[in-house]
Amino acid sequence: MDGANLFAPWRMDYIRSLDKSSGAACFICEAAGAQGLQQQRDRLALWTSQHCVVVINRFPYTNGHLLVAVKAHKAELEELTAEEQLDLQVQTTEAVRLLRRAMSPQGFNIGLNLGRCAGAGLPGHLHQHVVPRWGGDTNFMTVVGEIRVVPQAMSQLWQELMRVRQDMHK
Repeated sequence: MDGANLFAPWRMDYIRSLDKSSGAACFICEAAGAQGLQQQRDRLALWTSQHCVVVINRFPYTNGHLLVAVKAHKAELEELTAEEQLDLQVQTTEAVRLLRRAMSPQGFNIGLNLGRCAGAGLPGHLHQHVVPRWGGDTNFMTVVGEIRVVPQAMSQLWQELMRVRQDMHK
Protein backbone atom coordinates (compact mmCIF):
# COMPACT_ATOMS: atom_id res chain seq x y z
CA MET A 1 0.00 0.00 0.00
CA ASP A 2 2.98 2.24 -0.58
CA GLY A 3 1.94 5.74 -1.61
CA ALA A 4 -1.73 5.34 -0.75
CA ASN A 5 -3.46 7.37 1.94
CA LEU A 6 -6.44 5.89 3.73
CA PHE A 7 -8.50 8.19 5.89
CA ALA A 8 -10.71 7.12 8.81
CA PRO A 9 -11.79 10.50 10.22
CA TRP A 10 -14.12 8.92 12.80
CA ARG A 11 -11.08 7.31 14.44
CA MET A 12 -9.76 10.60 15.88
CA ASP A 13 -13.03 11.15 17.77
CA TYR A 14 -12.63 7.70 19.27
CA ILE A 15 -8.99 8.29 20.20
CA ARG A 16 -9.85 11.60 21.87
CA SER A 17 -12.74 9.98 23.75
CA LEU A 18 -10.28 7.61 25.46
CA ASP A 19 -8.49 10.55 27.10
CA LYS A 20 -11.57 12.09 28.70
CA SER A 21 -11.49 12.46 32.44
CA SER A 22 -13.67 10.31 34.64
CA GLY A 23 -15.95 13.33 35.08
CA ALA A 24 -16.91 13.31 31.40
CA ALA A 25 -20.48 12.41 30.44
CA CYS A 26 -21.14 8.75 29.68
CA PHE A 27 -22.54 8.33 26.15
CA ILE A 28 -24.63 5.33 27.25
CA CYS A 29 -26.19 7.29 30.13
CA GLU A 30 -26.87 10.16 27.71
CA ALA A 31 -28.50 7.76 25.23
CA ALA A 32 -30.62 6.20 27.99
CA GLY A 33 -31.81 9.68 28.99
CA ALA A 34 -32.65 10.86 25.47
CA GLN A 35 -35.95 12.70 25.33
CA GLY A 36 -37.72 12.86 21.99
CA LEU A 37 -36.84 11.61 18.55
CA GLN A 38 -34.18 14.26 17.82
CA GLN A 39 -32.18 13.46 20.96
CA GLN A 40 -32.53 9.74 20.25
CA ARG A 41 -31.21 10.28 16.74
CA ASP A 42 -28.34 12.51 17.91
CA ARG A 43 -27.32 9.92 20.50
CA LEU A 44 -27.96 6.98 18.12
CA ALA A 45 -30.41 5.47 20.62
CA LEU A 46 -32.77 3.00 18.97
CA TRP A 47 -34.95 2.11 21.97
CA THR A 48 -35.07 1.71 25.70
CA SER A 49 -36.73 -0.92 27.84
CA GLN A 50 -37.31 -0.93 31.57
CA HIS A 51 -33.66 -1.66 32.35
CA CYS A 52 -31.72 -1.28 29.07
CA VAL A 53 -30.92 0.98 26.14
CA VAL A 54 -29.94 -0.12 22.63
CA VAL A 55 -27.65 2.19 20.64
CA ILE A 56 -25.74 2.13 17.39
CA ASN A 57 -22.01 1.93 18.06
CA ARG A 58 -20.49 5.23 16.96
CA PHE A 59 -17.15 3.48 16.36
CA PRO A 60 -18.32 0.22 14.76
CA TYR A 61 -16.43 -2.88 13.85
CA THR A 62 -18.85 -3.29 10.95
CA ASN A 63 -22.07 -1.72 9.70
CA GLY A 64 -24.96 -2.46 12.06
CA HIS A 65 -22.79 -2.86 15.18
CA LEU A 66 -25.12 -2.27 18.13
CA LEU A 67 -24.55 -1.89 21.87
CA VAL A 68 -27.06 -3.20 24.40
CA ALA A 69 -26.49 -1.70 27.85
CA VAL A 70 -28.17 -1.62 31.20
CA LYS A 71 -29.34 1.91 31.97
CA ALA A 72 -27.75 1.86 35.41
CA HIS A 73 -24.11 2.93 35.31
CA LYS A 74 -22.60 -0.35 36.50
CA ALA A 75 -19.23 -1.80 35.50
CA GLU A 76 -19.46 -5.47 36.49
CA LEU A 77 -21.81 -8.36 35.74
CA GLU A 78 -22.14 -9.21 39.41
CA GLU A 79 -23.51 -5.72 40.09
CA LEU A 80 -26.56 -6.37 37.91
CA THR A 81 -29.87 -7.39 39.42
CA ALA A 82 -31.59 -10.51 38.10
CA GLU A 83 -34.08 -8.24 36.28
CA GLU A 84 -31.27 -6.28 34.60
CA GLN A 85 -29.53 -9.50 33.54
CA LEU A 86 -32.72 -10.86 32.01
CA ASP A 87 -33.54 -7.60 30.23
CA LEU A 88 -29.99 -7.42 28.84
CA GLN A 89 -30.52 -10.82 27.24
CA VAL A 90 -34.05 -10.02 26.03
CA GLN A 91 -32.92 -6.75 24.39
CA THR A 92 -29.89 -8.49 22.84
CA THR A 93 -32.27 -11.02 21.28
CA GLU A 94 -34.45 -8.16 19.99
CA ALA A 95 -31.34 -6.45 18.52
CA VAL A 96 -30.43 -9.68 16.68
CA ARG A 97 -34.01 -9.99 15.42
CA LEU A 98 -33.95 -6.40 14.13
CA LEU A 99 -30.59 -6.77 12.40
CA ARG A 100 -31.65 -10.06 10.78
CA ARG A 101 -34.68 -8.36 9.29
CA ALA A 102 -32.98 -5.09 8.32
CA MET A 103 -29.59 -6.31 7.08
CA SER A 104 -29.78 -10.09 6.48
CA PRO A 105 -26.49 -10.99 8.17
CA GLN A 106 -25.33 -14.59 8.02
CA GLY A 107 -24.07 -14.62 11.61
CA PHE A 108 -23.32 -12.53 14.69
CA ASN A 109 -20.59 -11.88 17.21
CA ILE A 110 -22.13 -11.10 20.59
CA GLY A 111 -20.15 -10.37 23.71
CA LEU A 112 -18.96 -8.24 26.59
CA ASN A 113 -15.55 -6.68 27.17
CA LEU A 114 -15.06 -6.47 30.94
CA GLY A 115 -12.23 -4.10 31.87
CA ARG A 116 -9.97 -1.93 29.73
CA CYS A 117 -7.37 -4.70 29.28
CA ALA A 118 -10.13 -6.88 27.79
CA GLY A 119 -10.91 -4.20 25.20
CA ALA A 120 -13.62 -2.22 26.98
CA GLY A 121 -13.62 1.30 25.55
CA LEU A 122 -16.02 2.33 28.31
CA PRO A 123 -15.11 0.09 31.24
CA GLY A 124 -17.37 1.92 33.71
CA HIS A 125 -20.68 1.11 31.98
CA LEU A 126 -21.43 -2.50 31.13
CA HIS A 127 -22.57 -3.04 27.54
CA GLN A 128 -22.89 -5.97 25.19
CA HIS A 129 -21.80 -5.81 21.56
CA VAL A 130 -24.02 -7.21 18.81
CA VAL A 131 -22.01 -7.36 15.58
CA PRO A 132 -23.64 -8.64 12.38
CA ARG A 133 -21.37 -10.72 10.13
CA TRP A 134 -21.40 -11.89 6.53
CA GLY A 135 -19.38 -14.58 4.80
CA GLY A 136 -16.17 -13.04 3.50
CA ASP A 137 -16.64 -9.74 5.38
CA THR A 138 -12.99 -9.63 6.47
CA ASN A 139 -11.17 -7.53 3.93
CA PHE A 140 -7.66 -6.27 3.33
CA MET A 141 -8.41 -2.87 4.87
CA THR A 142 -8.75 -4.33 8.37
CA VAL A 143 -5.95 -6.86 7.95
CA VAL A 144 -3.35 -4.57 6.33
CA GLY A 145 -4.28 -1.05 7.36
CA GLU A 146 -6.14 -1.58 10.64
CA ILE A 147 -8.91 0.48 9.04
CA ARG A 148 -12.55 -0.49 8.82
CA VAL A 149 -14.77 0.39 5.91
CA VAL A 150 -18.30 1.12 7.09
CA PRO A 151 -20.50 1.58 4.02
CA GLN A 152 -23.36 3.51 5.61
CA ALA A 153 -23.65 6.76 7.56
CA MET A 154 -24.80 6.39 11.16
CA SER A 155 -27.82 8.62 10.51
CA GLN A 156 -28.91 6.43 7.60
CA LEU A 157 -28.49 3.27 9.65
CA TRP A 158 -30.49 4.80 12.53
CA GLN A 159 -33.34 5.72 10.14
CA GLU A 160 -33.37 2.29 8.53
CA LEU A 161 -33.33 0.37 11.80
CA MET A 162 -36.05 2.57 13.29
CA ARG A 163 -38.23 2.00 10.21
CA VAL A 164 -37.75 -1.77 10.29
CA ARG A 165 -38.35 -1.90 14.05
CA GLN A 166 -41.63 -0.02 13.64
CA ASP A 167 -42.69 -2.47 10.93
CA MET A 168 -41.81 -5.39 13.22
CA HIS A 169 -44.08 -4.07 15.97
CA LYS A 170 -47.15 -3.29 13.88
